[in-house]
Amino acid sequence: MNGVTLTLPRADGSTETYTPELREPLPVLGSEPRSRVCYAAAHVVADPLAGGDPTGPAQLDWEATLAFRRHLWSHGMRIAEAMDTAQRGMGLDWAATQELISRSVAEAKAVGGRLACGAGTDQLLGAASLDEVRAAYEEQLAFIEGEGAPVILMASRALAAAASGPDDYRSVYGHLLSQASSPVILHWLGDMFDPLLQGYWGSLDVGEAADVVIDIIEANVDKVDGIKISLLDADKEVALRERLPEGVRMYTGDDFNYPELIKSGSDALLGIFDAIAPAAAAAMHALDEGDLERYDELLAPTVPLSRHIFAAPTPYYKTGVVFLAYLNGHQEHFRMVGGLESGRSVRHLSELFVLADQAGLLREPDLAAARMRLVLDLAGVC
Repeated sequence: MNGVTLTLPRADGSTETYTPELREPLPVLGSEPRSRVCYAAAHVVADPLAGGDPTGPAQLDWEATLAFRRHLWSHGMRIAEAMDTAQRGMGLDWAATQELISRSVAEAKAVGGRLACGAGTDQLLGAASLDEVRAAYEEQLAFIEGEGAPVILMASRALAAAASGPDDYRSVYGHLLSQASSPVILHWLGDMFDPLLQGYWGSLDVGEAADVVIDIIEANVDKVDGIKISLLDADKEVALRERLPEGVRMYTGDDFNYPELIKSGSDALLGIFDAIAPAAAAAMHALDEGDLERYDELLAPTVPLSRHIFAAPTPYYKTGVVFLAYLNGHQEHFRMVGGLESGRSVRHLSELFVLADQAGLLREPDLAAARMRLVLDLAGVC
């Protein structure tokens, strides 16, 4: 059975008709997978009627934002809260981040969900000294632990700018880990996600940077739950994973190669899991049962979608993640903090629509098509 037919713009400037396939949505499985720990880095929903300007304080639709977190928990995902997927460093200011963390922690307690929250230094404005970077991290670490949540120590633009070499990273992270009351997740975000993080850990050479990371982990192994690495390079991730001390997890953040990396032993902390939670959850349960054929069947068609969403310029992947949430009825509009809905072209969004359909991730294809048509009409696509 076929549904609504659309006329979509293509990459070469032409248009073509497309009809999404009507199919049953993937089931809601509920329980967490047994064989892997899986975090979905969750997006936020802007208040579409808020006043102010795109550079002002973030204003969120709290009910829609928390409802999406309930959706992720219902699929057995843990939530990585207040990370770059939630527009940290791209519109979500520290005041709004604090409220987001407080509300999400309370919601997690109410519904039995699990989460960890990102601590960074984004309350700093302008250049900062190492002491100021350390103090900013401490403030956010203390706030999150005070709310009763585990911590993800996010990569810091301010630290990348202030550090003069690897020893500064060893010093700052060693101090922070000594202050943490429970094990944290470290965070290595490549410069394809954020150019201001180039040379993180004190070296442009990934191998040398990995040596610094291992030094920090080995010196504080009782305070490190794991490390999330987002370099979009499967070989480099596996090489680092093999060097981790026993009990320290590798959380893949590789939105290009996650099926093979998870299958071969990595846990997951992924922005794409926000968008593909039903397929990801079903695949993780197949992995629990040793059904690798079903695992591959579920995840393989999500990879072209993920590679498209995370295509360069990669920081704008948030636009695609929110657009898919809009298509699937998780929010009533396609507005983002700071006006970031303009971060991708209509051609890009049209291709996303097609790839999401081919991956079986349009839970109500007719609704998704109707919403896609509104976007096309606004763009003047006839």
